[in-house]
Amino acid sequence: MDTKSQNSNMILAFLTLIGIIAIVAVVGFFVLHKGPEVIQGQAEVTEYRVSSKVPGRILEFRVKEGQQVQAGDTLVLLEAPDVQAKLEQAQAAEAAAQAQNEKALKGARQEQVQAAYEMWQKAKAGLEIAQKSYNRVKNLADQGVMTAQKLDEVTAQRDAAIATEKAAAAQYQMAKNGAEREDKAAAAALVDRAKGAVAEVQSYIKETVLVAQAAGEVSEIFPKMGELVGTGAPIMNIAIMEQMWVSFNVREDLLEHLTMGAEFEAFVPALKRNIRLKVNYMKDLGTYAAWKATKVTGQYDLKTFEVRALPVEQVEGLRPGMSIIMKK
Repeated sequence: MDTKSQNSNMILAFLTLIGIIAIVAVVGFFVLHKGPEVIQGQAEVTEYRVSSKVPGRILEFRVKEGQQVQAGDTLVLLEAPDVQAKLEQAQAAEAAAQAQNEKALKGARQEQVQAAYEMWQKAKAGLEIAQKSYNRVKNLADQGVMTAQKLDEVTAQRDAAIATEKAAAAQYQMAKNGAEREDKAAAAALVDRAKGAVAEVQSYIKETVLVAQAAGEVSEIFPKMGELVGTGAPIMNIAIMEQMWVSFNVREDLLEHLTMGAEFEAFVPALKRNIRLKVNYMKDLGTYAAWKATKVTGQYDLKTFEVRALPVEQVEGLRPGMSIIMKK
């Protein structure tokens, strides 16, 4: 009786052990069974930065963060008194150059022309007297009455009078004709250069009123009212909400079916819905990205790729930074 009872207990214990092993095996199968790989990405958006070519102080913000703007809307007003001062200097230089140009085009004043004419007439009168004196002395010299030295003197006086008359005539003609062609061209070039300087400063003044280059949403404003900003310093970011995409970092052994132009579905937890995406960009993240050894011996490593995808359709409520879940 004792032996039979002992055998029954052993069989029961054995069956219990077998049952426990079976249960553990079933639980281990379901628990340790490899499920689908979950790849998490996030929504991104195209942004452009608003900045100025000139340094200045923030005078007024015309928009707030989160506000929708259209192309051409005024965003920020800057105060730049030094630029205004440069404009006044450039305008003064332009006025001076314009005056010089007008003087070159107009030529000499009437009084100057008249004075040059009178000097010419005086030189002509002197030439006539010198010529008569030369003729008289020449006749006397030919008769042997006047010495050769006297003839040489009146000859030199006559030649000097001829040169003086020619110089006076040239001075009168120059005053009458006005400035030379080269002088006029130089004066006109000075005017053009001054106008260019004014236009340059005016372009800087336009940079004190910053406008939106494209429609979008003000995502972030960096400085505060009254702060100084430098040349090219970002003042705010404008997000173009119509240009959104999703970015994933995918290990290369999971890139199957994720080819250029491929479409797939992903889940947006914030919206509790699936969206359809289309791959439009793929690039490895380089040696600085995470690598994963596929074997303990490290025979080769797996690189990580950045995969970008565009929504096939407009997704209402999708915002930059939202998580996007893709299962492989």
